[in-house]
Amino acid sequence: MRDLRQRFYFAHSPVRGEIVQLTQTLNDIFNKHDYPLAIKRLLGELLTASVLLTATLKLEGRLSLQARGNGALKMMMAECNHHHEIRGIAQLDEQAIFAHDASLKSCLGEGILVITLEPEHGQRYQGVVSLEGETISQCLESYFSQSEQLPTRLWLASDATHAAGLLLQALPQNQDDEDEDRWPRVVQLTQTLKPEELLELSTDEVLYRLYHEESVTLPNAEQVTFACTCSRENTANALVSIGQAECDDIVAEQGDIRLNCQFCHTEYVFTARDVSQLFQRQVH
Repeated sequence: MRDLRQRFYFAHSPVRGEIVQLTQTLNDIFNKHDYPLAIKRLLGELLTASVLLTATLKLEGRLSLQARGNGALKMMMAECNHHHEIRGIAQLDEQAIFAHDASLKSCLGEGILVITLEPEHGQRYQGVVSLEGETISQCLESYFSQSEQLPTRLWLASDATHAAGLLLQALPQNQDDEDEDRWPRVVQLTQTLKPEELLELSTDEVLYRLYHEESVTLPNAEQVTFACTCSRENTANALVSIGQAECDDIVAEQGDIRLNCQFCHTEYVFTARDVSQLFQRQVH
């Protein structure tokens, strides 16, 4: 199972971690869009980060990461729910040429990273951090330092075909902690991990490579998949929201209404009869 999320814990310690590896999900997403290599690489990192954060924040619902800027890359967005179903998209200047190794800053320019939490039950939350970091991981570490106030480190890697990430977090210590130096030691060990190792090694191999002298517990790994939340019902509700008069005008001009999902490119077609029935149901 290549596309997965693997939690791990250090025995008798408040330090916990997550590893995410993606391959097939990236293929499913990128097959629907003709993105340059640099954009695939950056979006791969953002998608990986969305899985890491959804798991770490223990969210029952949906989390989205949206980076917006004034550069040739206008926006990219990654979304993940608590079932580890993800989707993503990027909007860019189609005339622009991106170097294969283009950085986050050179693509997005000046901008912000928006973190949105939408729990199934409860209030929607949104946090914003400026894109001052050189990498996505640095920007997200700033978010955690400002909002969570828990020591959090992230390592992300992507080569446009595979993407992977590792997150470490230290919960508040308690009297049962046996090793007060574990956090700086574990962070130092993780900093020796090369991007190609994170991408190419299995999760078990990564953990052994880094922490073979530590006592690490691994629950069962969980699968990550691509899934889009669009549907004909949701699209119909969007038409209702703009009103029958405007829908009738579109049908009169174009013959029918065609809406295309930006994430998965599924096309939803509504004929004049469909539109009429849609608003008849609203009356009743």
